Amino acid sequence: MSGMPQPPRQLDSRIEIVTPENIAFHYVVAGPFRRLPAYIIDCLICTTVLVGSLIGISFAFGSAGMFAIGFGIWLLIAFAVSWFYFGLFETFWNGQTPGKRMMGLRVLSVTGQPINAMQAILRNILRAVDAMPVLGSVAIGIPLYMVALLAAAANSRYQRLGDLAAGTMVVVERRSKLRGLSQLSHPDVVRLALDLPRSLAVNRGMAQALSLYVARRDRIAPARRYEIARTLSEPLAERFGLPRDINPDLMLCALYYRTFIADTAGSAVLSPESEAAEMAAAEVSVR
Repeated sequence: MSGMPQPPRQLDSRIEIVTPENIAFHYVVAGPFRRLPAYIIDCLICTTVLVGSLIGISFAFGSAGMFAIGFGIWLLIAFAVSWFYFGLFETFWNGQTPGKRMMGLRVLSVTGQPINAMQAILRNILRAVDAMPVLGSVAIGIPLYMVALLAAAANSRYQRLGDLAAGTMVVVERRSKLRGLSQLSHPDVVRLALDLPRSLAVNRGMAQALSLYVARRDRIAPARRYEIARTLSEPLAERFGLPRDINPDLMLCALYYRTFIADTAGSAVLSPESEAAEMAAAEVSVR
């Protein structure tokens, strides 16, 4: 009935992103007040660095003739900390600053992938715009971030202007409930795993999907297991040049064995992206 109101597509902060491999990632987006404690922690770290460096420079350049040089050096340090602290940490810590790591938050691209250096720098350079209005900031001594709050309130992913420009979002990082490796020793699994190409490499999304599938497959009915596994095994069989009539469940188990178990003996190659599977920033479901 067209006249009836339609329910909103998003009722809470959980969003779903579907990858080209047809894997759905469910993320919990961090709102402004969820991100505030992390920001305060980072500000305290920056303040500690600035105060400590000022004290150190004061001792090192304490004489009257050298104080101007020391103060100039401190201004350079203050500039670097103010403009590049967040961007550099998010670049080299995979979307996290010390504050975000302590509070379990991470910056990702809107496609669910790790951010790159350009995105990390851009979203943080535009923090100066998000911190406006400037007059209120000067009056009370801290940024008001009214522009950021208004922008976050206007979109479902709570993105401030820096996030919108860089194509990023902040999500709540969830620790994986899976521990250790599922042991697969069936001869058919091992045989197929050894037949997979030597150049085999899996990305972060595929590594997470394989882990969850193998961990839960014993609790799934065979018919449903076949249906779930087929959605992944068919494109993988085409990619690796394997027979298309191969058992889908056997295919995923072999890929899991080759990726996680055989690798411990040095017989498989993991791509750098697969290391990010440990990030566990999302709950994965195979569609």
